[in-house]
Amino acid sequence: MATNLGLMILADQAGMLRDMTALARPAAAEPSADEAQSRHSFGDAMLSALNGVDAQGRAASDKMSEVDSGRSNDLVGAMMMSQEASLSFSMLTQVRNKVVSAVDDLIKMPV
Repeated sequence: MATNLGLMILADQAGMLRDMTALARPAAAEPSADEAQSRHSFGDAMLSALNGVDAQGRAASDKMSEVDSGRSNDLVGAMMMSQEASLSFSMLTQVRNKVVSAVDDLIKMPV
């Protein structure tokens, strides 16, 4: 039962990551090679963070699957990876909430 709940939570997190990745992609055309090397956008930083958190979640899921199937006895390591992935996802969600709040504040500013 706990394994199914853990998989459901990871599936929900993966769905949220896909949604946030879609939002982080820049809507404008791709910059030239010189511009891409000289500037780093906020969208690129968020996309990098999303990919990192997603990779952590996938690694934790794989580790838990190995423990569940009996291929590994490292339950403590699997639980640690799962907690790290959960904390990373929570942190990313809080960053997203702060960014949305800041954008809302900017929109409400009088011009």
